[in-house]
Amino acid sequence: MLALGDDEDAGPQPADEASKGLVVAFGQTMKKVRERRGVDRPTLGRAIGYSAATVASYEQGRRIPSGKTIDKADEFLDADGMLSLWKEEMEKAQYPAFFQGMASLEKKAVELLTYDMYVFTGLLQTEEYMRALLAMRRPLLDPDIIEQRVTARLVRQAVFDRQPMPMLSFVIDESVLGRPYGGKDVLRGQLEHLLLLGQKPNVELQIMPQDREENAGVDGPFTIVIRKDGKRFMYTEAQGSSTLQTNAERTTLFATRYGIIRSQALPPRESMKLIEGALGSL
Repeated sequence: MLALGDDEDAGPQPADEASKGLVVAFGQTMKKVRERRGVDRPTLGRAIGYSAATVASYEQGRRIPSGKTIDKADEFLDADGMLSLWKEEMEKAQYPAFFQGMASLEKKAVELLTYDMYVFTGLLQTEEYMRALLAMRRPLLDPDIIEQRVTARLVRQAVFDRQPMPMLSFVIDESVLGRPYGGKDVLRGQLEHLLLLGQKPNVELQIMPQDREENAGVDGPFTIVIRKDGKRFMYTEAQGSSTLQTNAERTTLFATRYGIIRSQALPPRESMKLIEGALGSL
């Protein structure tokens, strides 16, 4: 929800209190630099393409400016990089503290391997599916928090079109295809979205059939991120907390497990047919 006078694309709100502290600190720095240069908010707003009210929202830590906006402000205020240094931290502040490390790794991944058995993973979700999941949280999330998390999750999906293209592999338990979270229309849109993503040259979607007598992923969902230097990371998340493993022995174990999961799941072409069948049954 926008504050009175904020521009429509002013930027997301901080994800949580920990993130808000960082955004407030950046805002105070921006305000000090602006005042030292003798520039008022309307003038800075015109320079960066926003209203004075939006500049105020940045300075008060209510909104997170984009990296491009921060660079514009830095250049106009002749801040010599003082503001631009904050870009990475401001990008992280869009995400809850437990996910910030993973969000940074996703941007650097050359390979991303994900197994899910409860819901479609965030990178695969449509906006409507995201909203349905977030609305189910108990205790209920504030509407502003839901908006912030939807915005941040959609930003992450730029990974599909990044250059050079990372290799993205997803194995999804068949049961997820039949869970109508948000209603049948939401599920229908989600399945149609999956079929489109499955056509991308750098994406492999596989379904783990429910009738499999063996499933190496029985212990639950996880994601493996592989960087350009070959280093692996393993991420798990449950009940609002997360674990990011960096130990080589552990990450190798999970990479091996993922390979077994892929071998037990349907091949991509058969998986797409199964998704088409689930869509046709709605």
